[in-house]
Amino acid sequence: MESTQTINREEFRCRLKEEWKLMWTERYDDRVRAEGVVVRDYPLLFMDRGSVIFASRDAKTPAFREIVEFWASKGLVYSPDPTVGGWGKFIRAELKNTVHSRAKAFANSQPSCKKAKQHLKKGGRGWLHA
Repeated sequence: MESTQTINREEFRCRLKEEWKLMWTERYDDRVRAEGVVVRDYPLLFMDRGSVIFASRDAKTPAFREIVEFWASKGLVYSPDPTVGGWGKFIRAELKNTVHSRAKAFANSQPSCKKAKQHLKKGGRGWLHA
């Protein structure tokens, strides 16, 4: 009895992690409003299609810890083994990869405008009048 419940908990925890990864990787980035919007429904994460998950201001980013705490109160999720890594490590590892790669891709897609260097005042000796 205990082993089947543990397996179900493990499967539920894996599904929860997978949905969290998918939500952040499949989001639609609206450049005009500077928002990240959910593309489809995620019932385990309590996210409906069109919910704003990332914005430059006036929006609260969903916290994976709060979702896990809710499901833990229902008895469906338990904390992973500390030797494997906890929820914090999972979030840092997953979000770090997706957010930084998106930021790098956006920066690389923008044209770089380099100014021509101006001539140095007084031949590079600075502003001193010697």
